[in-house]
Amino acid sequence: MTAIEITDLHKTYAASGKSGRKDALKGVSLSIPRGSMFALLGPNGAGKSTLINILAGLVMKTSGQVRIWDTDIDADPRQARANIGIVPQEIVMDPFLTPAKALDIQAGLYGVPKPERRTKELLEIVGLADKANAPARSLSGGMKRRLMVAKAMVHTPPILVLDEPTAGVDVELRRQLWSNVKELNRQGVTILLTTHYLEEAQELCDKIAIINHGNVVVCEETSTLLGRLNNKEITFRLDQDISEIPPALSAFNTTLPTPRTLKIRYSPEEQSVGAMIAALQRAKLGIIDISTDESDLEDVFLQLTQ
Repeated sequence: MTAIEITDLHKTYAASGKSGRKDALKGVSLSIPRGSMFALLGPNGAGKSTLINILAGLVMKTSGQVRIWDTDIDADPRQARANIGIVPQEIVMDPFLTPAKALDIQAGLYGVPKPERRTKELLEIVGLADKANAPARSLSGGMKRRLMVAKAMVHTPPILVLDEPTAGVDVELRRQLWSNVKELNRQGVTILLTTHYLEEAQELCDKIAIINHGNVVVCEETSTLLGRLNNKEITFRLDQDISEIPPALSAFNTTLPTPRTLKIRYSPEEQSVGAMIAALQRAKLGIIDISTDESDLEDVFLQLTQ
């Protein structure tokens, strides 16, 4: 079963003023499994926000089909929107309301009866129980972000969409926010995440789609996607200064960042570290230290979007 099923989705914005007609989405198809942590990545202007706004009911699609928790957004738009909670990029809240009051009002807007409201529980989940009765204007930036997550969950949706949730948040608060999101996922909530912090997607998500110029470039398991680049980089710190790369290393993709540092980019399937060390020994160079760096999601992202 899928949480979100998108089939051949198109969105075209009509020409306006000096701006010409723009195809924001060009036949996007995605299948997001239930209970997964799914990342949607792409450069600015790739179509991510348009896609999320269509899911939220804020933008009308041009053509295609979207089903949210097996509900078609055209056949039953009210239920489709009830199946999803959106945490937008912008912080939207009344600065004079307390977190408890804000959640209570939000639940009322979704028609949640008072006995069924989860205000206290949600504040505990996002770590704001001790701030329940403090004015929202007194909360830090990270706390406001966490309150936005709680607001998106008042109607107990099975899907939570996080649109750049950690933008402008410091490292410690980012960790707290992801701890909250992981807990929601453990409880069965499907998470759809967009982020520019690629290390977050790599660490948290089990499946990743990359969108560029309105097209899905790739949609794969995270481990499969990372396997696309079988490259590593090894750095040798030498015991003496050199001014040029020794001829003994001509068979390797070698650079000389500093007079005492050699970097070699290689594929473990094609070249061995032992051969590199032997070449350095032939050049009569001593090695003080060795460090390696594997390809990460950023390498894959740049390769697929440039």
